[in-house]
Amino acid sequence: MFVDRVTIDVQAGDGGDGCVSFRRERFVPRGGPDGGDAGKGGSVFIVAHQGVDSLSALAHRKRWKAERGRHGSGNNRHGRNGSDLWIRVPPGTIVRDIKEQFVLKDLRDDGEQFTAARGGKGGRGNASFKSSTDRAPRKSTPGEKGESRRLTLELKVIADVGLIGKPNAGKSTMLSRLSRARPEIADYPFTTKFPNLGQVQVDVDRSFVMADIPGLIEGAHQGAGLGHEFLRHVERAGILVHLVESMPADGGDPLDAYHAIHQELVRYNPALGKRPEVVAVSKAELPNANDVRNRLQEALGREVLLVSAVTGQGLDDLVQSVASLLNQQEVPVE
Repeated sequence: MFVDRVTIDVQAGDGGDGCVSFRRERFVPRGGPDGGDAGKGGSVFIVAHQGVDSLSALAHRKRWKAERGRHGSGNNRHGRNGSDLWIRVPPGTIVRDIKEQFVLKDLRDDGEQFTAARGGKGGRGNASFKSSTDRAPRKSTPGEKGESRRLTLELKVIADVGLIGKPNAGKSTMLSRLSRARPEIADYPFTTKFPNLGQVQVDVDRSFVMADIPGLIEGAHQGAGLGHEFLRHVERAGILVHLVESMPADGGDPLDAYHAIHQELVRYNPALGKRPEVVAVSKAELPNANDVRNRLQEALGREVLLVSAVTGQGLDDLVQSVASLLNQQEVPVE
């Protein structure tokens, strides 16, 4: 199950309490204070891990609590520190504080980590209060409370290239042809319910990650057709490959389909309208595909590719066009 947004409560461990104790042994009439300090509470850390591709492991566990510190004890024994709690998430996960409504951390890279809740300090035992003026202190301090937070974790898939287009434009088939990814493919709209990632090999030394973004429809920027669920993944893609179906299943005009999706991107985030884009007409094996390509080229004033995931036509040109854009500039991501 692919899950890309969860809300969890994190609770760090409380610190243990310091101990009040006096050394009491035979033949040692003035043993003095020997109450030990307490251990600190465990902290909660969130870490990006490359081997995790979804937040599904967090979906059924809403409360994450680290171990508390142990109390101090006599004979100057220090309480054990509480164990830290580590929560693994996919790279690309954004951590938000629900109460304060701001981003705490954007975990983009593998191994990047964030302290979600800090454990409380342990209390002091009476042995630590001993001084030249107070040889038998009878005081200690309690442990501090551990921090607690309610967080929203939101995954935005990180990819070099995002495949966009209307439902049934052939995005999943294209991804499966260019990489080893095996997304679900069927002849009905919205077959893809979540982004699929695949690594596309350019040559021996170069490759890039491509994401198949689920099909968008008009009104997506307002949430239509799970628009917000899909559009936020587009923000991470540095380059967009816009597939335009040569013969849309709904009988509409392919040029209108292109402009509709482009407008949805801009309305959701104006920066997406400036993102480098490769436009390609899919399903080149259909008789009207070349005419659609020519019309798009004339309307956009730039080259439009003609590709087919079935026959393989134009796939090399598509990969080289993307690789060329990647080489030209540092890919911006939101």
